[in-house]
Amino acid sequence: MDDEAGPIVRPYALTKGRTRPSGAMLDLLALVTATGEAAGSPEQEAILRLARSPISVADVAADLDLPVGVVRVLLADMRDQGLISVTSQAGPRPSERVLKEVINGLRAL
Repeated sequence: MDDEAGPIVRPYALTKGRTRPSGAMLDLLALVTATGEAAGSPEQEAILRLARSPISVADVAADLDLPVGVVRVLLADMRDQGLISVTSQAGPRPSERVLKEVINGLRAL
């Protein structure tokens, strides 16, 4: 296929139609690290190559050129199989007051 035809396998086929990962939702900033070597699909093999050193969920999606939702499902499956570990980098969320001040400041620009 040429570049204009798009991917041979559509993203929803990679997840067997699933739109939500098993277990807890993976944060975009969570770090993924490979812990296994055997993979079942070309996408999993690519993720394992990328995750030889810690990489964020968002970066995996960008590097694979796949939607974040699809990558989250793939990563959750790999986590369940023991192929990767996921470390959350989420810190405390800013208060609603701080967010409103930021929005007001941006509007003032």
